[in-house]
Amino acid sequence: MTEPASPPRPLRSIAAVVLGLLLTAVLSTGTDLLLRAIGLFSPADQALGNAQFALAAGYRTLFAAAGGYATAQLAPRHPLRHALILGGIGLLLALLGLIASRGQGLGFGPAWYPLSLILTALPATWAGATLQARRRRG
Repeated sequence: MTEPASPPRPLRSIAAVVLGLLLTAVLSTGTDLLLRAIGLFSPADQALGNAQFALAAGYRTLFAAAGGYATAQLAPRHPLRHALILGGIGLLLALLGLIASRGQGLGFGPAWYPLSLILTALPATWAGATLQARRRRG
């Protein structure tokens, strides 16, 4: 009997990055909703304060690392490269967020918030991939 064929490497590579991105997005959005539900974050129709944005930046950085870890774990080869591709996508999305929120007022948060996401996207996914590589080695 033959084993079922695994997907070709390019599809596995794309899947690794997409699943890492989805993990990061689901964790971030889920945490946002949970913190609003328990009253730690302001309701959706009210602006968050600096401390709330700082908390969000912190957990988003941790979740980016988790996405980098998962992407590296799922990558068929070159796990760090896959995680850095994920980090590049995160950096691009954060940059688009900065551009979209520019001049929109405090309801979109302080200017440092999207900048922090831009600055941490690549280091966070790199850290997650590095942790995964160390755990793999033993």
